[in-house]
Amino acid sequence: MGISRRTALRQLGGASAALLAFPSLAQQGWPNKPIRYIVPFAPGGTTDILGRIAAERLTPVLGQPVVIDNKAGQGGSIGAAELARAAPDGYTIGGGTISSHAINASLYSKLPYDPIASFAPITVYATQPNVLLVHPSVPVQSLADFIKLLKASPDKFSFGSAGSGTSQHISGELFKSMAGVQMQHIPYKGSGPMMTDLLGGNLLAAVDNIATAIPHMKTGKLRALAVTTSRRSQAAPEVPTFAEQGLAGYELASWQAVFAPAGTPQPIVDRLYTEISRFLKTPEIQKRFADLGLDPSGMPPQELAALIKADVPRLGKVVRDSGAKAD
Repeated sequence: MGISRRTALRQLGGASAALLAFPSLAQQGWPNKPIRYIVPFAPGGTTDILGRIAAERLTPVLGQPVVIDNKAGQGGSIGAAELARAAPDGYTIGGGTISSHAINASLYSKLPYDPIASFAPITVYATQPNVLLVHPSVPVQSLADFIKLLKASPDKFSFGSAGSGTSQHISGELFKSMAGVQMQHIPYKGSGPMMTDLLGGNLLAAVDNIATAIPHMKTGKLRALAVTTSRRSQAAPEVPTFAEQGLAGYELASWQAVFAPAGTPQPIVDRLYTEISRFLKTPEIQKRFADLGLDPSGMPPQELAALIKADVPRLGKVVRDSGAKAD
C-alpha cells in the first residue's frame, strides 16, 4: 500500500509540474505570427499615433509584424470591448485611454467589459493636456472672450470631440458647467474626422488632445484658448490654463495606455512592458513626444492597474457633476 501511495504521489507531482510548465511551453514560440493591435478610435488621433509608433518599434524587436486595426466608436468602448473578447494568447493587444478605461464606466449605463477585470494592463505611454480650440473665424482671442460670446448667443455654438465619453468630451462638459455656458456636444468617431470639420469651418469649436491639435495651432489654422491641465504645456507655453483664466480648480489630464486581454500569460505581458518602456526612454521618442505635447510615462503594469482603480470613481464624480450624458 505504501509503495503504491508513493507512486501515486510521484505521478500526481509529475502531472502538477506538467500543468505548471504548460504556459511557459506555450510561450516558447511567442510570437510566431503577426500581432493585432486594436486602436479604439479612428485614424489620425493621439491613440492612433501612439499605436503606430508602438507597432513601428515592436515589429523589429519581436520579429513579427504588429498590425494596426482601427475599431472606432462610443468613446473607445467598441474597440475596448473587442480587445476584452480576444483570446488571451499574446496575439491581440490594444490602446486604451482615460475614456475607455475610466470615464465610460460612469458615462454609459452598461459597458460590455469591466475596465479593471477585463484587461491585463501593460503600461502608460504618456499623459497630456486637452485644449479648447476655435476656428479662426470665431471672433475671440481669449477664454473670457469666448465665455462672453457664448453667454450672448447661448444656442449658437456646438463643440466637437473625439466621441462621447472621451476626455475631450468631459473636458468640454466641465468647462460648460464651471463657466455657466451652453454648447451642444457633437461626438465624432475620433479626432481625425472631427479635426477635418474643424479645419474646414463646418465645426467652430472643439476640445482635442494637444498632440493632434498642436500642428494646426502652430500654423494658425486653429486658435487655442486654454489647456485643461493645472500647468501650461511645454509644447505650447503661450496657451494659458483654464484655472489661470478664472475657472479655479479646473483640471483634467488625459492618459494613453496599452492593454492585453485578461488572462494573457504574465511572461508575455512582461516582455511587452519591457520593450515598450525601453523605446519610451530613447532620445528620438522623447523628442517626438515633446513635440506633440506628450509627457512620456512607462509606468509598470501594477501602477496602471492602480491608476484605473483610482480614476474610475474620481472621474465618475466629474461626469455626474458636469451632467454629461452618452449621446
